[in-house]
Amino acid sequence: MAIDRAGMAEFLRRRRQALQPEDVGLPHGVRRRTSGLRREEVAALCHMSVDYYARLERQRGPQPSGQMVASIAQGLHLSLDERDHLFRLAGHTPPARGTFGDHVSPGLLRMLDRLNDTPAEIVTELGETLRQSPMGVALTGDTTVYTGPARSMGYRWFTDPAARRFYAQQDHEFLSRMFASGLREAVTLRGPGSRAADYAELLYAENEEFRAVWDEHEVGIRPQDVKRLVHPELGALELTCQTLVDPGQSHFLLVYTAVPGSESYEKLRLLSAVGAGWTGNGQPAPRPHSPTP
Repeated sequence: MAIDRAGMAEFLRRRRQALQPEDVGLPHGVRRRTSGLRREEVAALCHMSVDYYARLERQRGPQPSGQMVASIAQGLHLSLDERDHLFRLAGHTPPARGTFGDHVSPGLLRMLDRLNDTPAEIVTELGETLRQSPMGVALTGDTTVYTGPARSMGYRWFTDPAARRFYAQQDHEFLSRMFASGLREAVTLRGPGSRAADYAELLYAENEEFRAVWDEHEVGIRPQDVKRLVHPELGALELTCQTLVDPGQSHFLLVYTAVPGSESYEKLRLLSAVGAGWTGNGQPAPRPHSPTP
């Protein structure tokens, strides 16, 4: 499939001009003259250099990889139809659609973009973090940096001891049962050959604790009403988690809150000062893996 440079350039310009800063969680500013977003704003949203993005709009530069196209589609808040159109313009076959996809819907992104002062994240049904609010990163660390099976919180729970440091010790047994239960339901729903089935097979071969809880064949174990977390700097936190579901993609927007006036509520207010310099395993945060032109 050949790249349509002129068509791609026109499509990118039109989509960029149609977006307003507030649509993507950016301040509008009082002296803005640009119609829509600036190129540098789009480049930052797409995790690429301004020069690289500008060359695409000017019909120059190399053919973008599929990974780059996916990053642009997400940065521009494209719908699935628009994403597929961009892939074809760039000379690539669009990714298969389905509940296993990582492309976050524009509506869910818009909601996340408006939660800058609240810990929030978008995850898949397997606990793979796709996006986080700044406060979400400050709370749980940057959990988008993982690759392969380790992207799944349930997989890390059984394979990386550091992943458990963020949860109160008295809840570990329950969480092991909950993660195994959730994975079993996903395997049954998605079937053999699915990512869920692959994770289950890997864990069953590698981890004795997982084998024990998996063999109990429990299903329907849901998260507790109150999550007891242990932040590396703020200490113990008791939070509730509100969940919004995008059934088309099986993505979940998780929003963490605390009871007003409680100790945990006051600690959440300190999160912005603590910052986001750590990962979910309590280590200094590496730079997120971004597509490289």
